[in-house]
Amino acid sequence: MKLTILGGGGFRVPLVYGALLADHGEGRVTEVVLHDLDDRRLRAVSRVLAEQAEGVPDAPVVSATTDLDEALRGAGFVFSAIRVGGLRGRAEDERIALAAGVLGQETVGAGGIAYGLRTVPVAVDIARRVARLAPDAWVINFTNPAGLVTEAMARHLGDRVIGICDSPVGLGRRIARVLGADPKHAFVDYVGLNHLGWVRALRVAGRDELPRLLGDPALLGSFEEGRLFGADWLRSLGAIPNEYLHYYYFNRETVRAYQRAERTRGAFLHDQQARFYAEAADPGVSALRAWDRTRAEREATYMAENRESAGAGEREEEDLSGGYEKVALALMRAIARDERATLILNVRNRSTLHVLDADAVVEVPCLVDAGGAHPLAADPLPGHATGLVCAVKDVERQVLSAAESGSRATAVKAFALHPLVDSVNIARRLVEEYAAAHPGLGYLK
Repeated sequence: MKLTILGGGGFRVPLVYGALLADHGEGRVTEVVLHDLDDRRLRAVSRVLAEQAEGVPDAPVVSATTDLDEALRGAGFVFSAIRVGGLRGRAEDERIALAAGVLGQETVGAGGIAYGLRTVPVAVDIARRVARLAPDAWVINFTNPAGLVTEAMARHLGDRVIGICDSPVGLGRRIARVLGADPKHAFVDYVGLNHLGWVRALRVAGRDELPRLLGDPALLGSFEEGRLFGADWLRSLGAIPNEYLHYYYFNRETVRAYQRAERTRGAFLHDQQARFYAEAADPGVSALRAWDRTRAEREATYMAENRESAGAGEREEEDLSGGYEKVALALMRAIARDERATLILNVRNRSTLHVLDADAVVEVPCLVDAGGAHPLAADPLPGHATGLVCAVKDVERQVLSAAESGSRATAVKAFALHPLVDSVNIARRLVEEYAAAHPGLGYLK
């Protein structure tokens, strides 16, 4: 089976390949095609993958190309992890937003809207090409903002595009670990949008263990989200929020922390990865060791400003190993081999959340089999969560409309309606400055 990885020169591609190397079952991936616009990055990542495959029998064959159509033809699965504008674009998103006094994170608030506006047209083009060149392929989308981009692609691919994220997986794993449960045997009742969801129950053998966690201050303080949000707030919510909700619940504190930081996250990653790609180009250097060292630093500094502002301390060792690649592999196995699995995924809502229409992409537990991902029934969200989900989903729809129509006024509306951008004037300023900074937004008129 052929797997095409879009964004194949991306830093996290070796995580996916490492997961593939451990899979020796029937119907496994035997061919990996890396596609990227940057040939230099492709060569560097190819070197890492070659070192990973050393000594592994029947390792998937890897090739690389800058020709998108060539990469897509004959693919059984397409993994999309592109970054339109690169890390330099992300750094600009953060800088412009913070200068205006609002959050610039790449998937949340102003930064997420800017990223979505320049990514959606590219993702739509990819979806159309997949439909034409590989109509039987399944697209696994990890391109951020994942829910928004998955919904854009679903308008052309239907249910054959599925979004993934490692954030709910990591959250469920941490809760299970604190409660002494095996994550493999726990059902995580998680509902919301990408980077905007809540764990409302964790069931082991049919029993909800979450009340035990919420009732024990010591347990709540023993894992990352407990320290990040605080035990009192979690008990008030009666749920454990996705870590990205820290940007909403503690927005002012987070913006101040980001403004005080020496560099934004995007600027840090830009410089860090530039060093890695330069080092990996040296034939006398082990590209795999350089990648391992860079990845460890990257994971350890993830959401550092949030943890610092909340006094949450360092990340746990168990949370430094990633996770989205395991979700991707489990998803591919479930579809290719009809091995039923329950995974938290970004899929079309159908009737899962009654406050949203059937085509709205939500992030919920799904039963996955050869027919794809089927969202499981979910209880309604409480009022505060419903309001936030509906508001952010409407912003996503405004982004999709602006990307389709090229309307600058609609883009302003998307910014102005977001809960973390509290001014129409700031929204106008953001659109002007983002359009000036990013050539990819030249379509907005």
